[in-house]
This record gives sequence, structure tokens and C-alpha cells, in this order.
Amino acid sequence: MQDQDIKYVGFWARTVASFLDTLLIAMVTGPILYAIYGADYFVNDNPVIFAGPLDFLISWVFPIVAIISFWIIKQATPGKMAFSAIIVDAKTGNRASTGQLIGRYFAYFLSTIPLCLGFFWVAFDRRKQGWHDKLAGTLVIKKP
Repeated sequence: MQDQDIKYVGFWARTVASFLDTLLIAMVTGPILYAIYGADYFVNDNPVIFAGPLDFLISWVFPIVAIISFWIIKQATPGKMAFSAIIVDAKTGNRASTGQLIGRYFAYFLSTIPLCLGFFWVAFDRRKQGWHDKLAGTLVIKKP
């Protein structure tokens, strides 16, 4: 894969894409959580981390499955699609493997330590890779 043929998607586009994805997930999960747990669920001084098994499934499992599924099927989440961005294997430029994409998701947690530095790394890296991209061997590029 020739680097000069690739247009990497930078920090701000990826940040806005993540915001859009978060908004979409909240639009799906919020009403469901409200219907199950009521308005008290959303109160900031609520000390409960998990209100119950449905909370865990809706707030944690659903987003993981949805995001990884979008990556596998479309090579992008809806937010990335808004920027014509796709996730590819960093070595070949072809589709990333399912294993890479699952690893990429869980590497997000490492990118948050410390102070989300792994995400800010995108702004300074030559290939616009965050730590999660480097660990998974992926790139986010403009769809050819």
C-alpha cells in the first residue's frame, strides 16, 4: 500500500464522527433506559453504577456489538460514514479482520489512559493513528 495514495482522516473529523456515534447510541439507549428505569436513572447523584442486568446489556453490551458490527459490515460507524471514512488494515489497505476490529474496540480503553492521550495522538501522528489503531494495526482513511 502506497502512503502517497492514501488520504488519512484526521483528529477533528474523527472527533466529530465519535460525537455523532455517541449521540446516535444515546438516542437509541436513552428512551429504552427511561422506559425501564424511569427518570431517576438519569439523575447525576444516583450512586448506582449498574441499575440491573438490563442496564448492563443496554448501556455496555449493545454499543459494543453495534459498533463492532458496523465496523465489520460497513468498515465504519455512521459517524465515520458521514465523513466518507473507513477503517482498513494498516499493512495492506484492505478490510481489517474481525479480530483486528474487536481488538481495536478494546484498545480504546488503553487510549483513554492517561487523559485520553491515545486519542489525541491522532492529531500528531504522520498516519493519523491513535494508540488503538497502532495496537490493532488499522488506519482510518478517506473512502477511495
